[in-house]
Amino acid sequence: MGTFDVRDLIQADAAGASDPAGGSKTGSTRAFHPLAERIAAMPVKPTLSPVLIEGLVRLFDVLAIVSVAGLIYWFYVAGTTSSTLLYQITVLLVSVGALAAFQALHLYHIGALRHFVPTAARLVVGWTMLFLIALAAFFFMKVGSQFSRVWLAGFYGGGLAALLGERLLVTMTVRGLTRKGRLERRTAIVGGGAAGEALIKALEAEKDSGLQICGVFDDRNDDRSPDLVAGYPKLGTIDDLVEFARRTKLDLVIFTLPISAEGRILQMLRKLWVLPIDIRLSAHMSKLRLRPRSYSYIGAVPVLDVFDRPIADWDIVVKWLFDKIVGTLALIALSPVLLITAIAVKLDSKGPVLFRQKRYGFNNELIEVFKFRSLYHEMQDVAASKLVTKDDPRVTRVGRFIRKTSIDELPQLFNVVFKGNLSLVGPRPHVVHGKADNRAYEQVVDGYFARHRVKPGITGWAQIHGWRGETDTEDKIQRRVEHDLYYIENWSVMLDLYILYKTPISLLTKSENAY
Repeated sequence: MGTFDVRDLIQADAAGASDPAGGSKTGSTRAFHPLAERIAAMPVKPTLSPVLIEGLVRLFDVLAIVSVAGLIYWFYVAGTTSSTLLYQITVLLVSVGALAAFQALHLYHIGALRHFVPTAARLVVGWTMLFLIALAAFFFMKVGSQFSRVWLAGFYGGGLAALLGERLLVTMTVRGLTRKGRLERRTAIVGGGAAGEALIKALEAEKDSGLQICGVFDDRNDDRSPDLVAGYPKLGTIDDLVEFARRTKLDLVIFTLPISAEGRILQMLRKLWVLPIDIRLSAHMSKLRLRPRSYSYIGAVPVLDVFDRPIADWDIVVKWLFDKIVGTLALIALSPVLLITAIAVKLDSKGPVLFRQKRYGFNNELIEVFKFRSLYHEMQDVAASKLVTKDDPRVTRVGRFIRKTSIDELPQLFNVVFKGNLSLVGPRPHVVHGKADNRAYEQVVDGYFARHRVKPGITGWAQIHGWRGETDTEDKIQRRVEHDLYYIENWSVMLDLYILYKTPISLLTKSENAY
């Protein structure tokens, strides 16, 4: 089912395990499971979104259809007819019709893309029916005489051959990606007992679900939640799951708790919603029957969508392209400013031009960001244990200007374009040990780490509203996080463009907190 099976790890440890769960217990508190440590330490290749692959296959289908029609027209029809527009309209309608027909025949689901023979049979049926409909339309519209019969026959036969050849290549590629674990969704089950066991068995019966179950998590520590559920270990509590999800790059969490357990579900969601993962509530055993459109499905297993990762599938591609293209253009356009600033920093005080600092990035991971050095070299505070304040004696003369104008942040374009750990727009990456009123940010703001569900950015929604610079009070960090969360929930390319447009304006009009 995937690159590894958790139960294989259990069997490997069985001879030396004194506790079936493998975890140590102190009273009612479970220590972080040793098996969870091993799973977290296993190398994980970046996974590819099935939605993205399905979209690419649609694109390949259209390209195959248009290419065949165009080539046959160019070799046989061009220059012999005045009905070029009619041919173009026909190819366009056939392409759209093919997408609709193949979608209706379930030819774009990732499971179908793994199996060539049944997919090919349905594709032949769909393509043939589409051409029969097109021929019938030509007959009733009395335009059949305007089409070359050689072109129509070649379009049908050549198009079918091209589509089948393309699907064969797609099947080989998808199977290769599956073997390498690139299409797996690493999944955790919340809730043990009979409901958890029934869900796991139902998911395992779906051969093409693409799920890799990593283990079970449950806050209960009694007979209702045994250490093994359908052969999978209970790896800890919900608090353990938060840490496990970050360290293993978990993709999906499925709750097996009944909807009637509303209080428990809400309590757990308050801890999990800060993670960049999909969260689903199993409806497999639920006696409550909602309208079919209320459910989404993992294979044939119904689930209710609770949370989706904020930027996923094609949105990731769009934002990546936006960052690389616009970031590169910005780097070129601002290169004179970068050069002049580098010279000024070097002449103003001794020490390196650039300053590197560890900050929180996507999914709470530590990243290294670049800035122009604005403090005297001997007074540098790499850990940012003391925030820069107004008239801070550690700040150089050039440093005051570049901090006020945020020019010191421009080297982070290198993070965007070359390292890829920053985005142009997003929540600003905070220092690791940032404090407000001598309290850690995460202690001040409930759900603080939810701002790390997307890549941090050079500028953001909070910054254009004046919430930049020093965050020395609880109100300042609270308001900044509120703006960051608004951005995450409402992201779009247009919003990014608006923020980039407003950033230079806000630097001139809302700089009272920057020094």
